[in-house]
Amino acid sequence: MARGNLRIYLGAAPGVGKTYDMLSEAHRRLERGTDVVVGFVECHGRPRTEVLLHGLELVARREITHRGAEFTEMDVDAVLARAPAVALVDELAHTNVPGSRNAKRWQDVEELLEAGITVISTVNIQHLESLGDVVESITGVRQRETVPDEVVRRADQIELVDMSPQALRRRLAHGNVYAADKIDAALSNYFRPGNLTALRELALLWTADRVDEYLQQYRAEKGISSPWPARERILVGLTGGPEGRTLIRRATRIAAKGSGSEILAVYVSRSDGLTSASPEELAVQRNLVEGLGGTFHTVVGDDIPDALLEFARGVNATQIVLGISRRNAWQYLFGPGVGATVARESGPDIDVHIVTHERAAKGRGLPAARGARLGRSRIVAGWLTGTAGPALLTVLLTAAGPGLGLANEMLLFLTMTVTAALLGGLLPAVVSAVVGSLLLNYFFTAPVRTWTVSDPQNILAIVIFVVVGVAVASVVDVAARRTAQAARLRSEAEILSHLAGSVLRHRVSPAERAFPARPGDGTELPVLLEQARETFGMESAALLERGGSRERWRCAGSVGPDPAEHPDDADVDVPAGEGTTLALRGRVLPAEDRRVLGAFAAQAAVVLERRRLMDEAERARRLEETDRIRTALLAAVSHDLRTPLAAVKASVSSLRSGDVAWSAEDEAGLLAAIEEGADRLDHLIGNLLDMSRLQTGAVSPLMRETDLDEVVPLALKGVPESAVRLDIPETLPMIEADRGLLERIVANIVENAVKYSPGDEQVLMSASAFGERVELRVIDRGPGVPDAGKDRIFEPFQRHGDVPGGDGVGLGLAVARGFAEAMGSTLTAEDTPSGGLTMVLTLTTAPGRPAARPDLTAEATS
Repeated sequence: MARGNLRIYLGAAPGVGKTYDMLSEAHRRLERGTDVVVGFVECHGRPRTEVLLHGLELVARREITHRGAEFTEMDVDAVLARAPAVALVDELAHTNVPGSRNAKRWQDVEELLEAGITVISTVNIQHLESLGDVVESITGVRQRETVPDEVVRRADQIELVDMSPQALRRRLAHGNVYAADKIDAALSNYFRPGNLTALRELALLWTADRVDEYLQQYRAEKGISSPWPARERILVGLTGGPEGRTLIRRATRIAAKGSGSEILAVYVSRSDGLTSASPEELAVQRNLVEGLGGTFHTVVGDDIPDALLEFARGVNATQIVLGISRRNAWQYLFGPGVGATVARESGPDIDVHIVTHERAAKGRGLPAARGARLGRSRIVAGWLTGTAGPALLTVLLTAAGPGLGLANEMLLFLTMTVTAALLGGLLPAVVSAVVGSLLLNYFFTAPVRTWTVSDPQNILAIVIFVVVGVAVASVVDVAARRTAQAARLRSEAEILSHLAGSVLRHRVSPAERAFPARPGDGTELPVLLEQARETFGMESAALLERGGSRERWRCAGSVGPDPAEHPDDADVDVPAGEGTTLALRGRVLPAEDRRVLGAFAAQAAVVLERRRLMDEAERARRLEETDRIRTALLAAVSHDLRTPLAAVKASVSSLRSGDVAWSAEDEAGLLAAIEEGADRLDHLIGNLLDMSRLQTGAVSPLMRETDLDEVVPLALKGVPESAVRLDIPETLPMIEADRGLLERIVANIVENAVKYSPGDEQVLMSASAFGERVELRVIDRGPGVPDAGKDRIFEPFQRHGDVPGGDGVGLGLAVARGFAEAMGSTLTAEDTPSGGLTMVLTLTTAPGRPAARPDLTAEATS
């Protein structure tokens, strides 16, 4: 059976009309005679969307009971049994209720597609998994429901549903998106113009990339190699020389003239991995092009023009920017330059720009060093083989007598030359070839014992011997040096790769076993210094800094014994930044090692600066928090504490008044008012003291085995008995908690729930066991809290919405969460499915107690 097609309406933000467009498409298909059913559509109470459901066949939903509440989800089995041609499935990123066929709705959709059913679905850009962090940084809201990008990318059709921020806010204000009581909060939080503009840009960019993928796929399927100028892609060819910066900036100016242009910088490396380009200069150019919004690529190829053109056609580039050749005039005798070749072979579809620069026609300069030294012992052995080896071979051949022949004797001398090249390099091999030719001429070429050669063929043989010997020695020397160079470059690459990885992870190994670093805890710098010390085999490493040239150096961090206190005391010092130096003691490093050491120094300076910035940010946060709490405390004292005091004072003054003869009932009422005001004062002051204990870290919980049944009744003494309904099974396991703190936690969250619940609704308190934890849930049917405010309600002096009666200073939930965290528990807020807020307190079962069966509800355990 053929797989069904998937069509997705991708929304830039909630409320842009994805579901409306999906239902409109369903009606168009229905009019054409297509068999269409509604698998699941969520209208969110929007009348205009609900109208479009009329005339469409609805597949009955499946009802699921979870934690005492009823939910409905799409019935996958029913849709499969109905087997329509097209099924509408709304909200692709939705998480199904536990007990459903699949955990996520996109998995339900996969089953329908595999059954050959075409599916039309919807999803918002903020629900794509790869954009979760980006959306959170923009809106401040973490999306809990996400769908993998690959699921959306595999869709056969993606249609972007877009709307300007101003139009969407007008639609929201008119009540076409949310209910009236949620409009103000939505407009001032998630639906701010800046948020909507950023989300719209994300949706447009993501869709543009997907369209580009479709285009590349189509070109590959049709075998189209010529560029299609759908948008300008400007390729910059780099050689690793300093002129690359000029080329990148020139390409940026060209790209700025056309909207949507893309810059790709390309460096062609030889296939053997060895090049004379400066790694430092390439790194600078990479940072430059990435800072200007482009991308940097490395292509391997021995033919530079072919490699550039092949890459350009592969990425559908429309323009190539190259620098004018740095070769001298005489070097053009060997053929045209890269620029001329690329311009000749690019064809009519790719424009080639040749850009002049200050390095033009000045030559490429001296080649880079050809490798590391071979080592003193190998060089000595090479010279001994090249000088003494031919003489020793002559003695042996003379003692053996004639009979080998000149050809064999020449091969033996050639073997000695190759051996000298392998051991000592080119110069010992050249000396060996010259000495060997002289000895062959004198001892083995007729007439012997003279420097003359009678046979012309022998003259030619000796000349060929010298040429071959020098050529072979040169090849062997180059191969040996390049092997050593490749090994060194690989070692440097591994070190720099490891350092780069440690930057991304904020952790450096292998020294991390001694210094387990965490961002901002002050151990990152010692870890980095320890790695530098171990990498270069030094005794100690220190990062020195000073504020000005006249100030003394001070140590910001060090590892190893006797670290340097001044750059002059170090065997090696590398500047790490303005007023910062990395100083190492132990031995003098060769010049080639300082390049990698410079990377360590730069990273050390970054770590030091990051630590300071984090410290400053933490101090600023603490000052801001202190100021906020001080301001809120003053407001609480001036209002919330004065209100019950005023009531107590008025009641006491009335009782003491001799002008009025109070009846027994009046006196009882005044005394009750005094008692109520005193209780409120006691409660407010108790919360203030608890908050003070949490702020100073003076809470030390006494953890012991506790039965939840023993704590809950004590915590409910402050609320009316009819306001709370309990559903706590007797079979719950014992928990590990501080009874006093647990009582305060439960009391605060229950009082908060009762405060926000409507007068005729009870607060439900239920408990369930899940493995090694127990969840206590306090469920109210009040107005609820939007996702953006679920964490803010746990901050001190925060009160959400309009509180009945206006009492309280907003400390109850802050104290409850603080006590919960002090006991190692968690307190979170969730939406009540039928409206309201649910507080979830997660506690740990007592050690040694058998774990409860997972997903065991309160009703099942009772």
